[in-house]
Amino acid sequence: MTALAWVIVVSCVLAAFALAMTLWNLALYRRPGETPASTGASVSICVPARNEQDNLEACVRSLLAQTHRNVEVLVYNDHSTDRTGEILSRLAAEDPRVRAVPVEDLPEGWNGKQFACDRAGRAARSDWLLFTDADVRFEPACIERTLAAAAAARADLVSTFPRQITGSLGEALVIPLIHVILLSFLPLARMRSSSDPAASAGCGQFLFVRREAWLAAGGHGTFRNSMHDGIMMPRTLRRSGFRTDLFDGTALVACRMYRGFGATWRGFAKNAYEGLGSLGLLLFITMFNAVAYLGPPAVLLARAFGAEVDRSAAAGAGVAFGIAMAHRLILAARFRQSIPSALLHPIGVALMTAIQWWSWYLALTGRRTWRGRVHTAPSAA
Repeated sequence: MTALAWVIVVSCVLAAFALAMTLWNLALYRRPGETPASTGASVSICVPARNEQDNLEACVRSLLAQTHRNVEVLVYNDHSTDRTGEILSRLAAEDPRVRAVPVEDLPEGWNGKQFACDRAGRAARSDWLLFTDADVRFEPACIERTLAAAAAARADLVSTFPRQITGSLGEALVIPLIHVILLSFLPLARMRSSSDPAASAGCGQFLFVRREAWLAAGGHGTFRNSMHDGIMMPRTLRRSGFRTDLFDGTALVACRMYRGFGATWRGFAKNAYEGLGSLGLLLFITMFNAVAYLGPPAVLLARAFGAEVDRSAAAGAGVAFGIAMAHRLILAARFRQSIPSALLHPIGVALMTAIQWWSWYLALTGRRTWRGRVHTAPSAA
């Protein structure tokens, strides 16, 4: 065989590995049981809100409609310059379960969201805390079923990745890759059998944690300068000896994370590199994507446009591309993602890879920004 054919063999192996890992993980990434948790546990939902006039009311009202009635909603209005404060005041006047957390100046060394969440968590009165975002929407049974998931896992923290609503092609090309990355590279079986902090994951849109465990682990102060609480909180809890887990909340919670490709690029660039954690892992992911997902369609296109590609390489490229497409379509069906965007998987992978490298550059040069603030740490070295 030619050298290209051997590379394509590797492409098939890597694509098949990612698909096999995903299928194994999907069997373990379970939906909460239908039977509600038999608990009267209290839950405080902590919502950081910075210029969220378009989102806050819908988020809070979906939380107040929970079938689990023992809840309070704490909102930290993080120095908003729009109508967020006005909306919050009205909601708090209408329902005593809504509380505005006293606002303080952002201390040096803190990320704005982490400080807002820390203040809200320390002001809470409940057994459990849910840290979420104002652009998240909750089905009425969400808290009830989440309590059931935490009880079934015997976990001090559970997290889920909400159903990601995408309203444009740019969003649909990139955002669903969250599930590809998570389920292709994190063995959930090891997460549950190990206390290793590196064998954990979470989503900053939905972090449900026992308040005593959160306090014992140091709250958000242990990762105060991070822009990736979804990764950092589970690791922090595990380092303190607590158990974390993931469950499938696709039917319970939804979020339109960003609106348009520009916002999607900026939003992922702020913490994509931090989520990977090292230049070595970024290089590995880049090579994996190039060989498994980008090389095979490039070979097929080259042959279609008349380039000399031997039959064995072309056939192998077709197999690798087919495996990748099957992988994406399975995930699209499971998590209610855009089918057309799944068929454009190589383009999405190329965009995500570019975002990850841009995120590395922003971290290296101290130019990460979000919501009008510049964040210089952690280092990208």
